[in-house]
Amino acid sequence: MAKKQDIMYREQKRKNVPTNEFQILVDSQDLDSIKQSQNLIWGRLQDSNALLSHFNDYSENFFADVSADFSKNTRLLRIVKSDLDYIFQKLRSVKGKIVATYPDAFPNNLTIEALDQGPDLELTK
Repeated sequence: MAKKQDIMYREQKRKNVPTNEFQILVDSQDLDSIKQSQNLIWGRLQDSNALLSHFNDYSENFFADVSADFSKNTRLLRIVKSDLDYIFQKLRSVKGKIVATYPDAFPNNLTIEALDQGPDLELTK
C-alpha cells in the first residue's frame, strides 16, 4: 500500500512540476492583476452585450412600426413612376406628331446644346 501511495505521490509531483516552475516565473501580484483586468473586461463585455441586446430589441420594434409605412410609400412610388412613364410616353407621341407636322417647331441638337449651359447632373459610369 505504501508503494502505491509513493507512486501516486511521484506522479502528482511530476504533474505539478510545470505549474510549480510557472509559479516561480510569474509573480502572484501579476497574476492577481491579470485576473482583476480579466474580470473588469468581462464586466464591460456583459454591459456591452446588454446594450446591444436592448438596441436590437428597439430596432426590431422600430422596423415593425416603419415597415408598413415603407411598403405603402414604395407602392405609391411605383404608381407615380408608372404615371410618369405614361405621361412621358404621351409627350413623346405628341412631340412626334408636332415634328411631323411642323419640322421647325423644335430646335435641332446643336441649338439644344447651346441652350443647355447647366452642369451635367447625371452620374458618369
